[in-house]
Amino acid sequence: MFKTTLASLLFLTCTGGASAQAMDHSRMDHGAHMANMPHGQRQADVAQRGKDVMPFSLAATTHIFSKTAQGGVQQVVVKNANDAEQVRLTRLHLREIRDQFLKGDFSGPTRIHGQDMPGLPALKAARPGQITIDYKDLKEGAELNYTTANADLVSALHQWFDAQLADHGQDAMAGHVGHGNMKKP
Repeated sequence: MFKTTLASLLFLTCTGGASAQAMDHSRMDHGAHMANMPHGQRQADVAQRGKDVMPFSLAATTHIFSKTAQGGVQQVVVKNANDAEQVRLTRLHLREIRDQFLKGDFSGPTRIHGQDMPGLPALKAARPGQITIDYKDLKEGAELNYTTANADLVSALHQWFDAQLADHGQDAMAGHVGHGNMKKP
């Protein structure tokens, strides 16, 4: 009887502990969710969801995020300068998302990174004209330059850039405006 009671108690303790460890991720913000997910798994999930949104290969490109006092610059460049198809797809995508973002449509980043991505709520709530987004072709890809006079939106852009840097892992890097294309060697 003692062994049965002990075994039952041990079973209840173990299963109770397992259910206590299970978390409701639907109620977590982006930061909490990322903190509870193995880093490599989160990046793999982001890369998989990215295939549904980005027409270019994430592995064949590098995302570069450079913060500025007025917002920031997002570049996507190909790792192989001779890959003309990836350059074309990168340019196509950045033109498309520029048009979407100017309309307040951030559904692409939401599908890739999640609803609670840092900075995204403020960017979605921005009034038309509060953020200027300029597109530019680069030799090996394209860039978007985000500019705003609103300090809260600058902060939101910086948070959004940081979240993308974390989520894209080895396929992203922080850049510095004024140093030209910050492509990885």
